[in-house]
Amino acid sequence: MKNPMSMEGQTVIVTGASQGVGKAVSELIVELGGKVVAIDVKGDELQALVSELGADNVDACVGSVADPKFVEETVRNAVTKHGAINGLVNNAGIIRTAMIENMSREYWDQVIDVNLTGVYTCLQAVGRHMLERIKEGDKSPSSIVNISSVAGRRGSIGQINYSAAKSGVLGITMGAAKEWGRHGIRVNSACFGVVATEMTEVVRSEKFRDTYMKQIVLERFSDPEEVAKGVVFMLSEAASYITGQHISIDGGLHIGF
Repeated sequence: MKNPMSMEGQTVIVTGASQGVGKAVSELIVELGGKVVAIDVKGDELQALVSELGADNVDACVGSVADPKFVEETVRNAVTKHGAINGLVNNAGIIRTAMIENMSREYWDQVIDVNLTGVYTCLQAVGRHMLERIKEGDKSPSSIVNISSVAGRRGSIGQINYSAAKSGVLGITMGAAKEWGRHGIRVNSACFGVVATEMTEVVRSEKFRDTYMKQIVLERFSDPEEVAKGVVFMLSEAASYITGQHISIDGGLHIGF
Protein backbone atom coordinates (compact mmCIF):
# COMPACT_ATOMS: atom_id res chain seq x y z
CA MET A 1 0.00 0.00 0.00
CA LYS A 2 1.26 3.46 -0.88
CA ASN A 3 2.01 5.70 2.08
CA PRO A 4 -0.98 8.12 2.16
CA MET A 5 1.37 10.87 3.34
CA SER A 6 3.77 10.37 0.45
CA MET A 7 4.96 13.56 -1.22
CA GLU A 8 6.39 11.75 -4.24
CA GLY A 9 6.19 13.87 -7.37
CA GLN A 10 4.90 16.93 -5.51
CA THR A 11 6.40 20.40 -5.24
CA VAL A 12 5.53 22.50 -2.21
CA ILE A 13 6.26 26.14 -1.43
CA VAL A 14 7.14 26.63 2.24
CA THR A 15 7.46 30.16 3.61
CA GLY A 16 9.58 30.94 6.63
CA ALA A 17 11.51 27.81 5.73
CA SER A 18 14.96 28.56 7.11
CA GLN A 19 14.32 27.63 10.74
CA GLY A 20 11.85 26.30 13.27
CA VAL A 21 8.60 24.84 11.98
CA GLY A 22 9.25 25.83 8.35
CA LYS A 23 12.56 24.00 8.35
CA ALA A 24 11.04 20.91 9.98
CA VAL A 25 8.17 20.87 7.46
CA SER A 26 10.65 21.19 4.58
CA GLU A 27 12.74 18.32 5.92
CA LEU A 28 9.71 16.06 6.27
CA ILE A 29 8.41 16.87 2.78
CA VAL A 30 11.78 15.92 1.28
CA GLU A 31 11.98 12.80 3.46
CA LEU A 32 8.58 11.77 2.04
CA GLY A 33 9.79 12.22 -1.53
CA GLY A 34 8.73 15.77 -2.37
CA LYS A 35 10.54 18.92 -3.44
CA VAL A 36 10.48 22.24 -1.61
CA VAL A 37 10.57 25.82 -2.83
CA ALA A 38 11.87 27.45 0.35
CA ILE A 39 11.11 31.13 0.97
CA ASP A 40 12.72 33.22 3.69
CA VAL A 41 14.41 36.57 4.26
CA LYS A 42 17.41 34.81 5.81
CA GLY A 43 19.64 33.85 2.90
CA ASP A 44 22.44 32.17 4.86
CA GLU A 45 20.03 29.92 6.72
CA LEU A 46 18.29 29.00 3.46
CA GLN A 47 21.59 28.01 1.91
CA ALA A 48 22.28 25.84 4.96
CA LEU A 49 18.93 24.11 4.34
CA VAL A 50 19.88 23.50 0.71
CA SER A 51 23.21 22.05 1.83
CA GLU A 52 21.42 19.75 4.27
CA LEU A 53 18.69 18.49 1.96
CA GLY A 54 20.36 18.84 -1.44
CA ALA A 55 19.97 21.31 -4.29
CA ASP A 56 17.93 18.74 -6.21
CA ASN A 57 15.34 18.79 -3.43
CA VAL A 58 15.24 22.43 -2.34
CA ASP A 59 15.15 25.76 -4.17
CA ALA A 60 16.26 28.71 -2.02
CA CYS A 61 14.27 31.89 -2.67
CA VAL A 62 15.36 34.88 -0.59
CA GLY A 63 12.71 37.54 -0.09
CA SER A 64 9.68 38.67 1.88
CA VAL A 65 6.15 37.30 1.60
CA ALA A 66 5.01 40.90 2.13
CA ASP A 67 6.43 41.76 -1.32
CA PRO A 68 3.82 40.79 -3.97
CA LYS A 69 6.25 41.11 -6.88
CA PHE A 70 8.71 38.74 -5.21
CA VAL A 71 5.95 36.24 -4.46
CA GLU A 72 4.58 36.31 -8.00
CA GLU A 73 8.07 35.91 -9.48
CA THR A 74 8.86 33.03 -7.13
CA VAL A 75 5.66 31.19 -8.07
CA ARG A 76 6.27 31.80 -11.77
CA ASN A 77 9.86 30.51 -11.57
CA ALA A 78 8.81 27.46 -9.56
CA VAL A 79 6.17 26.54 -12.15
CA THR A 80 8.68 26.97 -14.96
CA LYS A 81 11.22 24.73 -13.23
CA HIS A 82 8.97 22.05 -11.74
CA GLY A 83 5.93 22.15 -14.01
CA ALA A 84 3.46 22.54 -11.17
CA ILE A 85 3.07 23.60 -7.57
CA ASN A 86 1.05 21.08 -5.60
CA GLY A 87 1.16 22.62 -2.16
CA LEU A 88 1.75 25.73 -0.10
CA VAL A 89 2.59 26.03 3.58
CA ASN A 90 2.04 29.63 4.69
CA ASN A 91 4.34 29.57 7.69
CA ALA A 92 6.30 32.86 7.65
CA GLY A 93 5.64 34.97 10.72
CA ILE A 94 7.11 37.59 13.03
CA ILE A 95 6.25 39.01 16.44
CA ARG A 96 6.43 42.60 17.70
CA THR A 97 5.34 42.69 21.32
CA ALA A 98 3.70 45.56 23.21
CA MET A 99 0.64 46.16 25.33
CA ILE A 100 -2.29 47.68 23.41
CA GLU A 101 -1.85 51.20 24.78
CA ASN A 102 1.82 51.15 23.83
CA MET A 103 1.55 49.38 20.48
CA SER A 104 3.05 51.52 17.73
CA ARG A 105 1.51 51.67 14.27
CA GLU A 106 4.85 50.41 12.96
CA TYR A 107 4.64 47.27 15.10
CA TRP A 108 1.02 46.75 14.04
CA ASP A 109 1.78 47.14 10.34
CA GLN A 110 4.88 44.93 10.39
CA VAL A 111 3.03 41.96 11.88
CA ILE A 112 -0.09 42.38 9.76
CA ASP A 113 2.00 42.73 6.58
CA VAL A 114 3.86 39.44 7.13
CA ASN A 115 1.46 37.31 9.16
CA LEU A 116 -1.80 38.19 7.41
CA THR A 117 -1.25 40.02 4.13
CA GLY A 118 1.70 37.74 3.36
CA VAL A 119 -0.58 34.70 3.77
CA TYR A 120 -3.14 36.25 1.40
CA THR A 121 -0.47 37.21 -1.16
CA CYS A 122 1.08 33.73 -1.30
CA LEU A 123 -2.29 31.96 -1.26
CA GLN A 124 -3.57 34.12 -4.11
CA ALA A 125 -0.47 33.62 -6.28
CA VAL A 126 -0.35 29.86 -5.75
CA GLY A 127 -4.14 29.53 -6.03
CA ARG A 128 -4.15 31.27 -9.41
CA HIS A 129 -1.61 28.76 -10.69
CA MET A 130 -3.55 25.82 -9.28
CA LEU A 131 -6.79 27.01 -10.87
CA GLU A 132 -5.09 27.45 -14.22
CA ARG A 133 -3.60 23.97 -14.34
CA ILE A 134 -6.79 22.37 -13.04
CA LYS A 135 -8.76 24.06 -15.82
CA GLU A 136 -6.23 22.56 -18.25
CA GLY A 137 -7.11 19.09 -16.95
CA ASP A 138 -4.31 18.56 -14.44
CA LYS A 139 -5.79 16.59 -11.54
CA SER A 140 -2.65 16.34 -9.41
CA PRO A 141 -3.05 17.24 -5.70
CA SER A 142 -3.62 20.87 -4.72
CA SER A 143 -3.45 21.68 -1.03
CA ILE A 144 -2.73 24.76 1.08
CA VAL A 145 -1.98 24.86 4.81
CA ASN A 146 -2.00 28.23 6.58
CA ILE A 147 -0.25 28.41 9.92
CA SER A 148 -2.39 30.07 12.58
CA SER A 149 -2.14 29.92 16.36
CA VAL A 150 -4.12 29.44 19.53
CA ALA A 151 -3.63 33.23 19.84
CA GLY A 152 -5.99 33.62 16.88
CA ARG A 153 -8.71 31.80 18.79
CA ARG A 154 -8.36 33.17 22.32
CA GLY A 155 -6.10 36.22 22.09
CA SER A 156 -2.68 36.82 23.61
CA ILE A 157 -1.57 39.46 26.09
CA GLY A 158 0.92 41.90 24.62
CA GLN A 159 0.34 40.63 21.08
CA ILE A 160 -2.89 42.16 19.80
CA ASN A 161 -1.28 42.51 16.35
CA TYR A 162 -0.26 38.85 16.27
CA SER A 163 -3.64 37.69 17.61
CA ALA A 164 -5.50 39.76 15.01
CA ALA A 165 -3.34 38.41 12.20
CA LYS A 166 -3.71 34.80 13.26
CA SER A 167 -7.47 35.20 13.66
CA GLY A 168 -7.56 36.67 10.18
CA VAL A 169 -5.73 33.62 8.85
CA LEU A 170 -8.67 31.49 9.99
CA GLY A 171 -11.02 33.65 7.92
CA ILE A 172 -8.75 33.44 4.88
CA THR A 173 -8.69 29.66 5.25
CA MET A 174 -12.46 29.29 5.35
CA GLY A 175 -13.08 31.75 2.54
CA ALA A 176 -10.55 30.13 0.21
CA ALA A 177 -11.81 26.64 1.05
CA LYS A 178 -15.36 27.64 0.11
CA GLU A 179 -14.34 29.36 -3.13
CA TRP A 180 -11.92 26.72 -4.37
CA GLY A 181 -13.45 23.50 -3.05
CA ARG A 182 -15.33 22.85 -6.30
CA HIS A 183 -11.99 22.84 -8.10
CA GLY A 184 -10.50 20.28 -5.72
CA ILE A 185 -8.19 22.73 -3.95
CA ARG A 186 -8.11 22.05 -0.22
CA VAL A 187 -7.30 24.83 2.27
CA ASN A 188 -6.80 24.22 5.99
CA SER A 189 -5.06 25.87 8.89
CA ALA A 190 -2.87 24.53 11.67
CA CYS A 191 -3.25 26.24 15.03
CA PHE A 192 -0.11 25.92 17.13
CA GLY A 193 0.31 26.36 20.86
CA VAL A 194 3.80 26.73 22.27
CA VAL A 195 6.43 25.29 19.94
CA ALA A 196 10.08 25.41 21.02
CA THR A 197 11.38 28.00 18.53
CA GLU A 198 13.07 31.40 18.75
CA MET A 199 9.67 33.11 18.64
CA THR A 200 8.55 31.47 21.90
CA GLU A 201 11.69 31.98 23.97
CA VAL A 202 9.99 34.52 26.25
CA VAL A 203 6.89 32.36 26.76
CA ARG A 204 9.09 29.40 27.64
CA SER A 205 11.28 31.41 30.01
CA GLU A 206 11.23 30.81 33.75
CA LYS A 207 8.97 33.86 34.24
CA PHE A 208 6.08 32.53 32.13
CA ARG A 209 6.76 28.81 31.76
CA ASP A 210 4.55 27.54 34.57
CA THR A 211 1.63 29.79 33.59
CA TYR A 212 1.49 28.27 30.12
CA MET A 213 2.37 24.74 31.17
CA LYS A 214 -0.65 24.62 33.50
CA GLN A 215 -2.92 25.24 30.49
CA ILE A 216 -1.42 22.52 28.27
CA VAL A 217 -3.26 19.22 28.72
CA LEU A 218 -0.24 17.15 27.66
CA GLU A 219 1.89 19.14 30.14
CA ARG A 220 4.79 19.82 27.77
CA PHE A 221 5.83 22.12 24.95
CA SER A 222 6.20 20.71 21.45
CA ASP A 223 9.14 20.86 19.10
CA PRO A 224 9.09 21.79 15.40
CA GLU A 225 9.52 18.20 14.22
CA GLU A 226 6.44 17.09 16.16
CA VAL A 227 4.05 19.73 14.80
CA ALA A 228 5.47 19.37 11.27
CA LYS A 229 3.87 15.93 11.06
CA GLY A 230 0.40 17.41 11.46
CA VAL A 231 1.09 20.09 8.86
CA VAL A 232 2.30 17.58 6.28
CA PHE A 233 -0.67 15.34 7.07
CA MET A 234 -3.04 18.16 6.10
CA LEU A 235 -0.95 18.85 3.01
CA SER A 236 -0.99 15.21 1.93
CA GLU A 237 -3.58 12.94 0.34
CA ALA A 238 -4.09 11.37 3.77
CA ALA A 239 -6.32 14.41 4.38
CA SER A 240 -8.00 14.30 0.96
CA TYR A 241 -11.50 14.94 2.39
CA ILE A 242 -10.54 17.64 4.86
CA THR A 243 -10.89 21.31 3.93
CA GLY A 244 -11.77 24.60 5.62
CA GLN A 245 -10.71 23.23 9.00
CA HIS A 246 -8.61 24.70 11.81
CA ILE A 247 -6.73 21.79 13.32
CA SER A 248 -5.17 22.49 16.69
CA ILE A 249 -1.69 21.07 17.16
CA ASP A 250 -1.22 22.47 20.63
CA GLY A 251 -1.16 19.65 23.19
CA GLY A 252 -4.65 20.61 24.34
CA LEU A 253 -3.81 24.27 25.10
CA HIS A 254 -7.00 25.47 23.38
CA ILE A 255 -9.15 23.38 25.69
CA GLY A 256 -6.93 23.83 28.75
CA PHE A 257 -7.96 25.44 32.01
